[in-house]
Amino acid sequence: MPYGYYWDPTYLLVLAGALISLVASARVKSTFQKYSRVRSQSNMTGAQAAQRVLHSAGIYDVTVRHVPGSLTDNYNPRNKTLNLSDDVYGSASVAAVGVAAHECGHAIQHQKGYAPLRIRSTLVPAANIGSAAAWPLIILGIIFGGAGSILCQAGILFFTAAVLFQIVTLPVEFNASRRAVHILGETGILGAQELPYTRKVLGAAALTYVAGAAAAILQLLRLLLLFGRDRD
Repeated sequence: MPYGYYWDPTYLLVLAGALISLVASARVKSTFQKYSRVRSQSNMTGAQAAQRVLHSAGIYDVTVRHVPGSLTDNYNPRNKTLNLSDDVYGSASVAAVGVAAHECGHAIQHQKGYAPLRIRSTLVPAANIGSAAAWPLIILGIIFGGAGSILCQAGILFFTAAVLFQIVTLPVEFNASRRAVHILGETGILGAQELPYTRKVLGAAALTYVAGAAAAILQLLRLLLLFGRDRD
């Protein structure tokens, strides 16, 4: 078989990306579990804290909902719903309050027209198509025309769109966390001694996005190296 179909040094990039993602995922889970055992002094649940944060920002048209799963929390700008997971919705821990406030941060970004969020929303269709189509195109290109074929080039271009989405996501997530910590302190939902705990939870969560972006960039780099080598 041609060089590269079994093992080649570029696989190290994929392994490095997978390792980074695993470490980040393990850290966010352990950090969240640790501070899930610390009850907030306000005794507010994640759902109650979310309502308080939204109202303090003048947002009254976002619905706070309970969704199943662990750390499946998200804000959906299309139907203006703030979805909190099993571990967050009914929990009064500093971890749950922090995660709920983070998702409120996205709702506030949406209300204020935060530019990186608008850019990310614009990239969603391209990222979804890119994620779904990239590898089929690359595989078909290798089968029918080799790594230098138009299909492979198209696949790499689609994958680049997905990577760009991951990169744009970083400032959106970091900004949402900063907004969350600020509002939690400003409204008194968390005390000064509790905010450092929340920062640790949100910091660990942010690392998962950094790890995801790093893994995607390393995978793209591998594709570019293989494409360039086989084309030469």
